[in-house]
Amino acid sequence: MKVLHLDSNHDILAEKLEQAGFENHYDYTSSKEDIMKVIDNYEGLIVRSRFPIDQEFLRAASNLKFIGRVGAGLENIDLETAKDQRIVCYNAPEGNRNAVGEHALGMLLSLFNHLNRADQEVRSGLWQREENRGVELEGKTVGLIGYGNMGKAFAKKLSGFDCKVICYDIKKAVGDMYCGQVSLEELQKQADVVSLHIPQTPDTIKMIDQAFIGAFRKPFYLVNTARGKSVVTIDLVEALKNGKVLGAGLDVLEYEKGSFESLFRASEIPTAFKELLSMDNVILSPHVAGWTVESKYKLAEVIANKIISNHQPS
Repeated sequence: MKVLHLDSNHDILAEKLEQAGFENHYDYTSSKEDIMKVIDNYEGLIVRSRFPIDQEFLRAASNLKFIGRVGAGLENIDLETAKDQRIVCYNAPEGNRNAVGEHALGMLLSLFNHLNRADQEVRSGLWQREENRGVELEGKTVGLIGYGNMGKAFAKKLSGFDCKVICYDIKKAVGDMYCGQVSLEELQKQADVVSLHIPQTPDTIKMIDQAFIGAFRKPFYLVNTARGKSVVTIDLVEALKNGKVLGAGLDVLEYEKGSFESLFRASEIPTAFKELLSMDNVILSPHVAGWTVESKYKLAEVIANKIISNHQPS
């Protein structure tokens, strides 16, 4: 069974597949069009986010049996067409959920204690203690929107901070010992912190807009380590300016390209993003919440194990 790898990953993925009898092939540079010319030679495909695996691509993949996406989200794959062609799609949220939980916690604690701002001030010769007086997580209510692998990992991290953790999810009965499930209205009533752990779907794109933010009873901190297109940046900027949002930790941005590898040229920078960059109560990182040394190995291992468990080379 031939497997084509379109992106580089930890060596453990190819090693485990080879040991199980799969034949690995690699192409990290050819265009989508060139890949389409040869994809019918392969039964398996390993991707990250180099280009969309859309209907056109899948129609050309007449012999494909599975796609392994080394990451959590599957929005770059046309899942409906894949299902029609009986192509099984695997992802690996188990592989980077711990990394995402730690990153979200780090962003939140930095926001609460003004660590990024204070660091820059000290480097500039300023020693402003009262201006950088922080707040504590103890006694606060953290509201998680989405309670799958990532949300559960973050809730577990929060369990030692003596804070209340609640979640809203479209699935019923997902709450556990670390987090109580509530309605969205109840979360908007109680939350001091909102952390997003939702996939990109038609329902979650532009979910966090002016109306959504305005429905919260209290000013809150926002953390987004999920998908950038869930937050309307211009509405977030306005909420940061009027105090409805006290601070934001953003690992993802709505301006990201589909590959997650770039934003835009300097001449294209939107006004809202320029304003975001000027705010010292905003922390930004380049979509690396799940991007650790350990998660690189775990993501690759999870995908390899799922493929090996469900497909046997002839």
